[in-house]
Amino acid sequence: MENKRRDKINYYLDLAEVVAQRGTCLRRNYGAVIVKNDEVISSGYVGAPRGRQNCSDLGVCVREKLMIPRGERYELCRSVHAEANAIISAPRHEMIGAALFLAGKDARTGEYVENSNCCSMCKRLVINAGIVTVYVRDDRDHYRKIDVQDWIDNDESVEGVTGY
Repeated sequence: MENKRRDKINYYLDLAEVVAQRGTCLRRNYGAVIVKNDEVISSGYVGAPRGRQNCSDLGVCVREKLMIPRGERYELCRSVHAEANAIISAPRHEMIGAALFLAGKDARTGEYVENSNCCSMCKRLVINAGIVTVYVRDDRDHYRKIDVQDWIDNDESVEGVTGY
């Protein structure tokens, strides 16, 4: 009987997926884990700011009610995104050169979010935090590796591109 050990990237993505289970979004729940030198620095999930009611408590998503497409108008969202919560919880000097692992699932179906990525606001936070690599889960065993330098070199905000 062969015991195949889980590869390290999927291990950290598994952790992000568990963190996402704390999410309170009615649309999509993400978990983020920041890792440096094989040490978990921080984690975060989607939820309203401390002390405010979550969408899951209110039973309504403002962006959904207004039929706003995925990847747009996040300023209307009540929640703090998983990446932002993980970054807020970590000292910057520990994030410089680190990797962020991101896993997201549809809150209703439990399916992995197709072609998920950081939104434009979270991309800016990741860049300023000094994180150099982002791993995004596509399914249980597959992921994409993103070099954050690509987000700097190919700045979608200059062209006014929205969505993912």
